[in-house]
Amino acid sequence: MIIFFALKNLLHNVQAVISTRIFVVAIYNPKITCLLLYAVETRSLSKVYRNGLKAVDEISIKIEEGEIFGFLGPNGAGKSTTIMILTTLLKPTSGRAFVAGFDVVTQAKKVRQNIGYVQQDSTVDEYLTGRENLELQARLNHIPKNSIKERIDDIIDLVELSDRQHDAVVTYSGGMRKRLDIAGGLLHRPKVLFLDEPTLGLDIQTRYKIWDYIRNIHKEFGMSIFLTTHYMEEADKLCDNISIIDHGKIKVTGSPKLLKNALGNEVVVFEVDSDLKLGNLLSEIKEMPLVKDVTTDGYEITIFSPSGNQVTPKIFELAGKLGVKIESITLTRPTLDDVFLSYTGRELREENDGFNRKKEREKMRRLRA
Repeated sequence: MIIFFALKNLLHNVQAVISTRIFVVAIYNPKITCLLLYAVETRSLSKVYRNGLKAVDEISIKIEEGEIFGFLGPNGAGKSTTIMILTTLLKPTSGRAFVAGFDVVTQAKKVRQNIGYVQQDSTVDEYLTGRENLELQARLNHIPKNSIKERIDDIIDLVELSDRQHDAVVTYSGGMRKRLDIAGGLLHRPKVLFLDEPTLGLDIQTRYKIWDYIRNIHKEFGMSIFLTTHYMEEADKLCDNISIIDHGKIKVTGSPKLLKNALGNEVVVFEVDSDLKLGNLLSEIKEMPLVKDVTTDGYEITIFSPSGNQVTPKIFELAGKLGVKIESITLTRPTLDDVFLSYTGRELREENDGFNRKKEREKMRRLRA
């Protein structure tokens, strides 16, 4: 009888443990899944420097797995600070950021294991060959010795450097160095690849070739790519979605096509001979039913409209009534440049987001010397 009750109690305890484990899993797993839904996620992320500059102001973005995401903004908008936080090189002041499902502050090592980071300035060693640079990168990323040769062979073929892999990098062109940089960022097969201005300073032929490599990388590995660029055409051609940041805040997020369509189907650009009565002209144009937005740059006026063909004759009619002479006029479709300028304005900017790229580059050169 004693044995019977002991077995009964044991069975009851086992059932309780099983129930408890199932209960815990049911509550806990959704939290894990939530973090892994996005390749990159920020929640009210902010960075304030010691001088009081708020370089990043409570930005929240979500980047799906396998997405090519463009991060655009003028000089000093907060792009460099954001990418430094996401790659664990800088700590945020407040808010949270997750990359590949890991917190960039509390799980920084895990983040670094799951990302590739190709900086704007080349980081390859000029006095090593292309292959030696990749072998060094492989060791730094703790890639198993028995996998290094195969990995390097695959990556070198992908970026089309097989015939120059045994040449010193000092003999490489700018485009070849950038391809080698990208290859180094891919060796450990990261879940998220950060590309900071990947085609800056390259000629148009090389730029188009780098775009092909980025597409091939995305297709081959299915990885998420976080891209910063000043070339609007580059973002338009490559990115599934983009965010425009200015003065530390996200101004708009969406697909390039959606953002262009939001401005209007067509763009009317015309130039007048003087600013006399220009204010009156602009006021009346803004009241037209088919005009969605109007921007000015000196004597040049840009109008966004769903039907430029209907707006154009009305502009001539209105200008004639006010005695304003139109020097030239064109009708085009909106580009991503138009979207960018409509959210950030046309004034020139200086680098002032708190992160001094030139200063940091000089610091790294001194460390290497």
